[in-house]
Order: sequence, then structure tokens, then C-alpha cells
Amino acid sequence: MNRRVLAIALGITAAMGGVAGGVLAVHGSGSTGVSLSANSRHEHMGHMSRLGAGWTFNTLNNSNDVTFNQLLGINNRGQVAGYFGSGAKGHPNKGYVLNLAPQGSTFQNENFPAGQQTQVIGINDTGVTVGFWSTQNKASMSDNNFGFYDMNGQFRNVVYPTRNISKPPVTQLLGVNDRDIAVGFFNGAKGNSHAFEYSIRGGWFRRLHIPGAMSSTASGINNRGDIVGFLTNQRGKTEGFLRTPRGTVIEFRIPRASSTMAFGINDFGEVAGTFMKGSGSNAKSFGFTWRPGRGFTVVNDPLGSGATTLNGINDAGDLVGFYTDAKGNTDGLLVARGRFSAATAPPVGAGLAPVTGTPTTARTTAPAGVGPTHF
Repeated sequence: MNRRVLAIALGITAAMGGVAGGVLAVHGSGSTGVSLSANSRHEHMGHMSRLGAGWTFNTLNNSNDVTFNQLLGINNRGQVAGYFGSGAKGHPNKGYVLNLAPQGSTFQNENFPAGQQTQVIGINDTGVTVGFWSTQNKASMSDNNFGFYDMNGQFRNVVYPTRNISKPPVTQLLGVNDRDIAVGFFNGAKGNSHAFEYSIRGGWFRRLHIPGAMSSTASGINNRGDIVGFLTNQRGKTEGFLRTPRGTVIEFRIPRASSTMAFGINDFGEVAGTFMKGSGSNAKSFGFTWRPGRGFTVVNDPLGSGATTLNGINDAGDLVGFYTDAKGNTDGLLVARGRFSAATAPPVGAGLAPVTGTPTTARTTAPAGVGPTHF
């Protein structure tokens, strides 16, 4: 496997700011039609050729809690993975899938059975979702985390099989492709994160070793097997990375940023993520996209108060994430062609995916040479 690291510091090629009304020309082809469809590969070719009007920032919040929403993954069918609730004591995370439609988007609850908290983070084109759940909702917010996937309404628990585990244990699944390969991380006993991939159908785990990383998180995977995420290097710097199926690693270092994190990648190799400038109370976050040969484009919601994060991207170039508004609320963000609104969400506990029997831990059998690494 090629472990060559291509550490590059790419300049920002275009800084995009919002205008009145929230219209942003990011990837549009000039039409105001909706770009969310199963034929997004065809639509994306037009976006690649020229910029256009009609792309808008849309705030989409679950009515169960309009103070805290994050939209984290988007597929090519217009389905978005997300959750509401900050995770503070008495304010637990509650997961959902948002079905986008220009005439009115709808929410469907999705929460792990018997869990107190759930975050739905990744979703593929067949509707398989991944994320993590917890049995706890402590005031300290130091809750246990267990990965999960939901396939056809059947939840399964996913815990990385290792003795090197933090207390409380932490395993999260953050992205999934159409081959049902998921990516995520677990926290080791010393507190460092370790990236891995997991086959939902095969039941195997594979550690992802990122050269020079003291800590690593895998957060997105496309159908070609390209994986993105972020790492902390030996100098304590947080940088984004892209790992190809051959093992070549490209590190993202946005100039003058205090940290850079890649969260999502589509089948065209377009990456979505966030970078920070400053630290502590002076820190500000900015969304970005990156394409090979095109460099970085900054994408910030015009209603954001110095805080925009992009977390997911589909093949049409539609983006999801979240921003902090002037009131301090965290709002779900969709950047797409056309305007979207959401209907009143069902109350928590309604519309849950059906579960047969007791949720079980996913199989940990691995093919030869692909087993977990113990420390």
C-alpha cells in the first residue's frame, strides 16, 4: 500500500459571501430548479462547467427544538441525516432524517432503541444511516458513545473491538457509502482518536493508519473508496486529510487557519468541511469546499455569526451543515438550488424505524489481514 503523504498548503481560490436574501452562486448552472435527484451525476456536470444563480442558503430546523439543529449528511435522493438537542443535561440529542422537497420538507424521527441520545450523521443512497447513540445524558456531557447503523429499519450496535478503549467508551460511525462501508473512530485509553472503516455487510473492521497522526478521525467516504477526515499531528495541529483506496494521503492545510477538518466527500472528489481562525473566545469557523485542481472555496451562511460548518455534500454539490445565528442558536443549514422549508416535525417517539428483537452488537469477524489492532 502506498503510504506516501502529500502535504500541501493550497491557497483559497474564491471567497464566497452571502448577499441579501441568502442567494449564493456556488455551483449553479443558472436554473432555479431543484438539484436534488437520483440523476445528480448528470446535473453535476453542468455545475462543474460554470457558476450560476439560484443557489440559496436554507435554514431547516426541527420544530421539536429550534434552538439546536445540525444537518450532517446528504444523499442523492434528497435525504438528510441530522439531529436536534445540544446534548446538555435535560437537552438530549435526538436523531432524524429530513426528506427534502421544494413544496415542503418532512422530518422522520430516528433514535436508537433504549438509548437516551442519538445522532444520525451519515446516509447513503439506499437510505442506510449511521451515527452514534448513548445510554447517558450527564451534566458533564462525558457520555458513553456507541456506533450504530440502521438498515431497513433494523438497528445494530457497532463497537470497535479492542482492549484499548477510553472510559467512558467512545465509538462513532460518521459516514457510509453505497457499498455499505462505514467510517468513524474510537477513542483509545489515552484519549486519542483512531480512525477505522467498517463493513456493514461483511462485519469486518479495518484500522486506518494516517502517517504522522497522533490522533485521527475518518468522517466521510465516497463510492470510490476515498476517505476524508482530520488528524492531529505531532505538533498539535489539526489538519484535514483525504486517503485514496491505494493509501495515498493528502493533507489539507488552509493558510493561516488554526485548524482544518474535512467531513464529507462526493463521487467527484469534492470535499466539504470547516476551518477555524483564532482560538478560544476569538475563534471563528468557516465552511469550505475543495476540488482537485480548483482549490478551496469558502462558504459561509450570511446569517451566521462567525460560525459556519459544512459537514456533508452529495454528487450534485448540495451542502449541509449548521451555523450559529445572532441569538446563539445552532441552525441546520442546506445550500442548494431552490428554496426549501420544513413542515412541523412529529413529536419525539413518533415515526421511529421499526425494530425486530433486541438491538445487537455488529459482528466483528474480519477477513485475513484486516483485523483490529490492539495496543
